[in-house]
Amino acid sequence: MSVNIQLEWTPNPSTLKYVVDRRLVSSGAVNITSKQAAEEKSPLAVKLMGIKGVMAVMVGSNFVTVTKGDEGEWDELNDAVMATLDEHLTAGLPSVNEEALAAARTATGAGGSVEARIQDILDAEIRPAVAQDGGDITLDRFEEGIVYLHMKGSCAGCPSSTATLKMGIETRLRELVPEVNEVVSV
Repeated sequence: MSVNIQLEWTPNPSTLKYVVDRRLVSSGAVNITSKQAAEEKSPLAVKLMGIKGVMAVMVGSNFVTVTKGDEGEWDELNDAVMATLDEHLTAGLPSVNEEALAAARTATGAGGSVEARIQDILDAEIRPAVAQDGGDITLDRFEEGIVYLHMKGSCAGCPSSTATLKMGIETRLRELVPEVNEVVSV
């Protein structure tokens, strides 16, 4: 069955978002920043990371974000990414290794009730919003009033990510979780 792929620009000029008409992961997102990580986590990312200029791939619920390095040009990269996505998804091949995804979910945010409340807010409000721009934000940990977050996909290296982190995410978390004093990216 042929796949429908729609290209979307993101706030990060180095990242494009490819929205597809099928589910790629059961929940969350898988962020890949090396060929070794791709081999462990995602057969689709292995192919995409093989394209000259591709530096990172994030596979979300129904989208893939691709981040290019300095040597990549979008005109050439886009054609290769679109062809790779079409070929892989039309063949019905898996996008991610679900076992690796489950292990990542288990390892994320291992703490108590404050971390659970932060995780709930991230999952319900913040992650869906940043996913619209091709990114993802996950909780690393909460220590001594500081929330440590991982910025992924188009959020990683985005010129507006600091503003999003401080004015958006930090403000919202401080509003709902009084124990939060600051939010930082790791």
